[in-house]
Amino acid sequence: MRTFAILLFFVHVVKMYDTSQGLQSPKFTAGESKNQDYEVRTYHTTKWVSTEVTGMQFDPALSAGFMRLFRYIQGSNEPRQKVEMTAPVTCLVSPGAGPACESTFTVSFYVPEQHQAAPPKPSDPDVYIEDRKELTVFVRTYGGFSNEQKSREQLLKLVESLQRDGLGFEEKPYYTAGYDSPFKLTNRRNEVWLLKKDDEKQ
Repeated sequence: MRTFAILLFFVHVVKMYDTSQGLQSPKFTAGESKNQDYEVRTYHTTKWVSTEVTGMQFDPALSAGFMRLFRYIQGSNEPRQKVEMTAPVTCLVSPGAGPACESTFTVSFYVPEQHQAAPPKPSDPDVYIEDRKELTVFVRTYGGFSNEQKSREQLLKLVESLQRDGLGFEEKPYYTAGYDSPFKLTNRRNEVWLLKKDDEKQ
């Protein structure tokens, strides 16, 4: 029975993600970057559905958060209404105070345009509607299948690029962003974001 449930979940995910080009994404204004290895984006104020997971490892936390939000868009909300999948899935990583401390991972789905004014209220008390304020981020894009190690490697490359160009940024917290179904094998799109120094934090 459990195997069937997992299989059914994977089928739903494949259908929702079918192609990331067909999914709604939050609007942003592109800024001018000093080099080609990163972008500058200012995201407008928007609503996201989010959940926080604490733990030592990124990958299990992201999976746990994704599952909570997946249940929300499948109808675990007060109107019992299905909500469209969107892209990207972001994860705000707030590292713990030391190597043996738990980090906080805030996993989020962008709320589709038609629900921005009044998003369905989550049924799960661990899921909430986030009013994400306007923020400017430096973005590095990379392909392939991402995981904790790869996102950290890309984050370090982004840090090196910004230091090279003399740009101010917040080292933490930082965002990861994924655009594709786990079943998409080619032309995958992943990102890491660092907040511009003079921007308001969450």
